[in-house]
Amino acid sequence: MVKVAVNGAAGRMGRMLVEAIHAAEGATLAAAIERPGSSLLGADAGELAGVGKNGVLLVGDLASVVADFDVLIDFSVPAATLANAAVCSQAGKALVVGTTGFTESEKSELLSYAEAGALCVSANYSTGVNVSLKLLELAAKTMGGDVDIEIVEAHHRHKVDSPSGTALAMGEVVAKAVNRDLKQVAVYGREGIVGARERETIGFATVRGGDVVGDHTVMFMADGERLEITHKASSRMSFARGAVRAAIWLTAQGPGLYDMQDVLGLK
Repeated sequence: MVKVAVNGAAGRMGRMLVEAIHAAEGATLAAAIERPGSSLLGADAGELAGVGKNGVLLVGDLASVVADFDVLIDFSVPAATLANAAVCSQAGKALVVGTTGFTESEKSELLSYAEAGALCVSANYSTGVNVSLKLLELAAKTMGGDVDIEIVEAHHRHKVDSPSGTALAMGEVVAKAVNRDLKQVAVYGREGIVGARERETIGFATVRGGDVVGDHTVMFMADGERLEITHKASSRMSFARGAVRAAIWLTAQGPGLYDMQDVLGLK
């Protein structure tokens, strides 16, 4: 039985993860972490998630429970994730990261921890999204030189980073497939007289509002036809189930950097 810890266990995603662990075969919740000073510290994580008391109480310090788990799942903010990665690295614990919004230097710091332990980093743990990434690679390799490529994403009003990590991951896959550097060709907004579109660019459009869990569409637009590959999430549970699947898989791997494509055998 894989012993799993959840950071941010009292949040919306954290509660989903606790519920997914409760339902998963081969996994059990061993620790639940919340930010220091939270009024919910000491509460039962299972009760908060609606699956019944499980005796795992929320704590504010990962180091205090690091001996209790095999793998940590962290969907939080970059600063907290980096601090937790350091603790897991020192203790030889596996880490599944779903946090987005890292700067380039923060991302480099995070990936450095793969030298000491098993680290899985993905912008999205949904099975459907990861299948979409493979389809995008195929579409871009087949059509990319002859089409205009645009990415549109929508999320709830509370999401703080833009574009979404998933949209950026889609852009990276498409850009790599057509031998472009996303940093050089990405266009993150258009306003005013911007001139005719340059074929090499990859455009991003961001929508925020309501309770949208996550919609992503990549458009390959040519004269006379348009191919659209779309994924729509109606519940965060798809992300939670995928992260738990990744956590179970990761504990059987040696030190190194992995992603959800590895977990699903799509590489």
